Amino acid sequence: MNGMDRFFDTVFVRPPADSYVECISTNPARTSIDLRLAKDQHKQYVSTLRESGIQVIELDPLENLPDSVFMQDPAILGSRRTTIGRFGELSRRGEEKALLLDLRDRRIDTGTAHFVKQPGTLEGGDILITDHGIFVGESQRTNPSGIRQLSASLNDIDVSVVKTNLLHLLCGASYLNHKTMIIAPDLVDPESFPSFRFIKIPSEEAYAADALYLGEGRVLIPSGVPKTSMKLREAGYKPVEVEVSEFYKGDGGVTCLCSPLYKLF
Repeated sequence: MNGMDRFFDTVFVRPPADSYVECISTNPARTSIDLRLAKDQHKQYVSTLRESGIQVIELDPLENLPDSVFMQDPAILGSRRTTIGRFGELSRRGEEKALLLDLRDRRIDTGTAHFVKQPGTLEGGDILITDHGIFVGESQRTNPSGIRQLSASLNDIDVSVVKTNLLHLLCGASYLNHKTMIIAPDLVDPESFPSFRFIKIPSEEAYAADALYLGEGRVLIPSGVPKTSMKLREAGYKPVEVEVSEFYKGDGGVTCLCSPLYKLF
């Protein structure tokens, strides 16, 4: 598979550390995280990405940073430009530095690095990347200063602000291809994205709005969302299900578990 219509061919992942059970989460089920199952689910997630022709680079787990399995948040990596975020969640600060050290040690070139500085906060889960501009959630974790700094570092790309009450914008909407988004309209207003088409999913399956486009019509979604699967098929996509129950308990979804190296910038 060549996945020509996706924005990345390489992603970085970090397996859950033993400390993952101490992650920050608003999910009442957080206390029932099964660490062994989480590690198995992560391996299956990696295998699924590789089956789609994606190069997966596994970094070491970080015991001192329980949330570091959620690789999407520390930075937006590009082949020419990279923006290193600054966590709104204080306990996660340090993940950015660890990622930078990993990239350096492995001699991986991610172009010119821009660092979000105080008072800005910016987390990757708030950044919705399309080939018609970037949308950034002004959320509990990402503030206006952080968004302005991202916009300045990507000064040739249209960056739009979407105010959200969600933990992260991608909890409610994700981009697929051909100007089409999967969205939970009860959580994110489709009018925030003028001229896009939408696959609207019901509120009881809103967790599936955090979806990862794998290329060639394949869409990675959590298992157990039959209405979403049906809607994707009706729209001409092929849903690819992966079990992520232990990451749901940690307030994470399928996009949260990897940091793509984007070809767009």
